[in-house]
Amino acid sequence: MNDQHSVVLVTGAGRGIGRCVALAYAKIGARVVLAELDPQLCEETAAQIREQGGEALPVPTDLRRPEQIDELMAAVDAAYGRLDVLINNAGLSRWKSPYDLTVDEWDDILNLNLRGTFLCTREAAKRMKSQGGGRIVNISSTRALQSEPNTEAYAASKGGLLALTHALAVSLGPDKILVNAISPGWIETGDYDALRPEDHAQHPAGRVGTPDDVARACLYLTDPANDFVTGINLVLDGGMTKRMIYEE
Repeated sequence: MNDQHSVVLVTGAGRGIGRCVALAYAKIGARVVLAELDPQLCEETAAQIREQGGEALPVPTDLRRPEQIDELMAAVDAAYGRLDVLINNAGLSRWKSPYDLTVDEWDDILNLNLRGTFLCTREAAKRMKSQGGGRIVNISSTRALQSEPNTEAYAASKGGLLALTHALAVSLGPDKILVNAISPGWIETGDYDALRPEDHAQHPAGRVGTPDDVARACLYLTDPANDFVTGINLVLDGGMTKRMIYEE
């Protein structure tokens, strides 16, 4: 998507992977809409994009609230009148024993990670259909494929995203809307230099991932030339999920 008229919506754009993805699209000339719960973080990302000469529209949004998703899409309509790419990145995790996880905590994670993604996609797809097509990328996780203890709600939400991805790819394909998922593994969003040699060594690729890795994958999946790629889950983990590990 290197057309200066392209409009890209990134959810969870206030920090980490979402901010990096938003900056990457702005760098290639897209007009970027930023959906983020924290208004300050939302504006900080917008400021970074503008400092680099890009165009950004910050829209503070709580994706757990369907009416705010409607307001987000209305803001996109008012500003640009079109939407070419949706990156569903916003997500929440909570590590808690399944014996203690409350219904409200379960619902909070599922409502943001899974329901929020569906509602954003549904509303984005309406606009994409009317303009002849579009691209949607859901950011899942390798936690959809393997787990650590006490991650049930998060794992369920990310596993749901993979099923949602292939279902939407089939449903929206006739409208020329391609839907794919990325499942990142260890993506370090903090101090990369503080990582230990053994952190890198456990990855067959020889290093821990960075948000730039995810941004490049998004650019690949939303490139107009890649119109034969839909319904996939791109596992972006440096090979970690393919490595058998035994305790010595």
